[in-house]
Amino acid sequence: MAYNFQKFEGRNLRQENRITITKSNSIGFPSKFYNNNKIKDFKYVILYWDGGNKAIGIKFTNEKSEKSKFTIIHSKIGYGGSVVARSFFKMYEIDPKMYHGRYDWEKQNIDGVGEVYAIKIEKKEQNEEIKKP
Repeated sequence: MAYNFQKFEGRNLRQENRITITKSNSIGFPSKFYNNNKIKDFKYVILYWDGGNKAIGIKFTNEKSEKSKFTIIHSKIGYGGSVVARSFFKMYEIDPKMYHGRYDWEKQNIDGVGEVYAIKIEKKEQNEEIKKP
């Protein structure tokens, strides 16, 4: 019998297709999300806030002239990408320590904006992150 093996090269890569919010004011794009959505082709994101629905909209772009853009930090060793969004979180009084975590996303096509990845954020309970084995 002939085998057709493929070398596994994903060790230590996050096989996560969700968008993350970190406690350190960043929005992360793990390698699976990053690769599946071709984030490497973009230099910036534009962020949107829907306070009524507690949702963040993320538009990937290469538009240099956009004043409110955030630069994507692309990992050089294949770990995806991220943006530091401290000013966005401060402006909308979103405490990343209360909203950190992994979020499922959905694509929305918004008039006058285009394609946006939307995540609905949820406040974490104070003792939620302390989980005993």
